[in-house]
Amino acid sequence: MTTREIIAELRSHANPANVAGMARYGISAKNTLGVSVPILRSMAKRIGRDHTLARELWASGIHEARSLSGLIDDPANVTEAQLERWAKDFDSWDICDGVCSNLFDRTPFAVAKAVEWSARKEEYVKRAGFVLMAALAVHDKEEPNSRFQGFLKLIEREATDERNFVKKAVNWALRQIGKRNVRLNAAALETARRIQRIDSRAARWIAADAIRELESPAVRKRLEARRR
Repeated sequence: MTTREIIAELRSHANPANVAGMARYGISAKNTLGVSVPILRSMAKRIGRDHTLARELWASGIHEARSLSGLIDDPANVTEAQLERWAKDFDSWDICDGVCSNLFDRTPFAVAKAVEWSARKEEYVKRAGFVLMAALAVHDKEEPNSRFQGFLKLIEREATDERNFVKKAVNWALRQIGKRNVRLNAAALETARRIQRIDSRAARWIAADAIRELESPAVRKRLEARRR
């Protein structure tokens, strides 16, 4: 399929009512067609991996075309420069999360960018750093505990950022690291309790929400079963 054909298909699925609904969940309405995620995933499966096509779709600026780019691009062909360009274009949490957890986390630059972006000022770039930490905790089975213990230090450092899309990503990273294994669960809870003592509304929310999940019977049971 060509870029033109894909964009035409996306436009054929446009749904203005969906755009309004997405906006209520904080998703940007700019250049948004309202195409549902199941449709995007179905299209991605049909298209397959295509680095050139992904770059062309991203350049269109259409919200759903950019979502599709993250699903079809080939991580093996993604450069560090591309990560930086796309991250600067992030203007909505769903694009940030989808691209980071479907594409960026599978590149050789994922760990370095998680660390680097966690200190950036731009809201969505900083969010991307913590989304990468969360995605790596779920997808990368080879990373040692020490890597995630390093991430916990960054989570604690940035836990006072009051911006909604940042603090939610910080919390997400903390919870996903704490669900990786028993040892990291203990480390994440220790980090959360330190964060809870910080004089910051964002920090208190991040910590309380993480502790609630990481101490839950369901998580404990799952971790114990995994250890056995």
